[in-house]
Amino acid sequence: MNVGIAYADKFRQTWLKLEVPDGSTVQEAIEHSGILKQFPDVDLEAQAVGIFGKITDLDAKVKDGDRVEIYRPITADPEKVERRDRDNDGDDE
Repeated sequence: MNVGIAYADKFRQTWLKLEVPDGSTVQEAIEHSGILKQFPDVDLEAQAVGIFGKITDLDAKVKDGDRVEIYRPITADPEKVERRDRDNDGDDE
């Protein structure tokens, strides 16, 4: 079955399409993709993973056509970061 694996760090985004055996788990698909060799800093025990934007467990089974995503940890505290005003384009006129 065909699945996609997506991961982005600060510098690049990677999207891999690959064939995995039926009944594969999220973790098995990630390991099969080789993405952990490309990004050795990825820690599946510490980082969240998901399928199509919904967080899931590493032992969840993937289905044909799924997009498995590896999420980076949040690096800024949302309570301390100044909120951006979406209506303000920076032009004070």
